[in-house]
Amino acid sequence: MSITQSEFRAALTDARLPAPEGLHDGAARPAGRRFDVYRNNVAVSLTEALHEGFPVIARLLGKTNMDGLAGLFLRAHPPKSPLMMHYGEGFPEFLGELEQLAHLGYLADVARLELALRRAYHAADAAPIDPARLGAIPPGDLLDARLGFAPAAAVLRSPWPVFDIWRFNTEPGAPKPRAVAQDVLITRPDFDPAPHPLLPGAAAWIAALMAGETWSAADDAARAEAPDFEPTAPLTLLVQGGAITHLTLKG
Repeated sequence: MSITQSEFRAALTDARLPAPEGLHDGAARPAGRRFDVYRNNVAVSLTEALHEGFPVIARLLGKTNMDGLAGLFLRAHPPKSPLMMHYGEGFPEFLGELEQLAHLGYLADVARLELALRRAYHAADAAPIDPARLGAIPPGDLLDARLGFAPAAAVLRSPWPVFDIWRFNTEPGAPKPRAVAQDVLITRPDFDPAPHPLLPGAAAWIAALMAGETWSAADDAARAEAPDFEPTAPLTLLVQGGAITHLTLKG
């Protein structure tokens, strides 16, 4: 009896299912017990991968709860890639859809922040622009400029204090999270990604630039949210983080 790949994968990721019929070990014996051991090893490895990929979520929930969620997630979202660095890409949405975690609405966005940091770590390298080039462009010309960004750069917008929660659970002595919405910029100036909280309007400005809008259009998007917006602070974060790779002027 032949076993389909989907049948094998389903049994491998769900301990409630029996070993697939027709599966034998090297001695032609039914592979039930050996399959159970293999399945358990896979589950343990993927559970550890979630703990390592989402350490703040694991700390917030505790080991027992995180282990239980890992089992639920494994059955609902079996791995699509053999590369462990990709495992858990659907975890933030999974957390946001669980009714039993609805009272912890911030979990999904905290997981998104952790996932963005992991993606930034594994993103392709890109040479940053020379800051002197930006400084040499007349302000009038800069309004029509478009910027290119490093693959590691990302913006996360949240109604929750995601940066404060992340920092409180990763940095000793960090202050307790405030009851505020927070937008976060992720950059990777060297080898370690870093999150940066943004002032009002900055996330809209960066997101517009990342979408290919001109500097002027990005200013308009930012000031629609924060009339007093000035680009100096977010531009400094982008330059210091090596997030800008090139600049294109009109014509």
